[in-house]
Amino acid sequence: MTRTRTPVGLVAVVVAAVVLTVGSGGGQSSHRRASGPFAWLHPAPPPTGWSVARIAGGATLAYPPGWRPIKTDRDTASAALLGGDGRIDAYLNATPRQGGETPANWSQFRPAHNRREGDRSVRLIASSSDVTFRSGRGACVIDSYETSKAAYREIACLVSGRGSSAVVVAAAPVAVWEHQAATLQRAVSSFVP
Repeated sequence: MTRTRTPVGLVAVVVAAVVLTVGSGGGQSSHRRASGPFAWLHPAPPPTGWSVARIAGGATLAYPPGWRPIKTDRDTASAALLGGDGRIDAYLNATPRQGGETPANWSQFRPAHNRREGDRSVRLIASSSDVTFRSGRGACVIDSYETSKAAYREIACLVSGRGSSAVVVAAAPVAVWEHQAATLQRAVSSFVP
C-alpha cells in the first residue's frame, strides 16, 4: 500500500470552495432568510403546545397556550390574548384572500384597507414583496394605526401557496408591542396559506 501526500495548498482550496458554495446559497436550503425589518421571519412549524386553527381553503394559524379563539368575520380564524378586563392585548387572524390584493400592491392595499375599516393615523412602517413562508411566498407590511380604543401596531402578510392565498395578521396595542412582538412574529413565521 502506497501513501500519497496531498499538498496542503490543494486541501485548502477544496475546503474554501466547499465553504463558499454552502455559504453563498449553493447548499440544499429551500428557504431564503428574510432581511431588514423582516429578519425575524424564520419559517418553521409552531412550537410544541401551540393550538392550530384552519380556515376555508386550508390555511393554518397557530397560536400559543393561554390565547383564546375569538369570533370575527365569517371564514376566518382569530385568536387573542385577553387582558383582565376583556381587552385584547394581542391578536392573530387568518383570512382567505378576498379581492384585489396582490403581492405587488400589498404595501398600498393593506393601509388603505385599514382606513376603510375606520382606522385613523395609518402609517406604513416597513414592507417587503418577497418573503418566504413555510409553504409559500408572500408580501408583508408592518404598520400602525389608531382605533377608538387604542393605538396598534401590526404585521400583515398576504401569502400564496400551492392551492390558496391567505392573509395573516398579528397585532398588539403599541403600549405592549415590545412585550408581545416575539410571540406575534413566531406565529407569523409558522403560518401556512
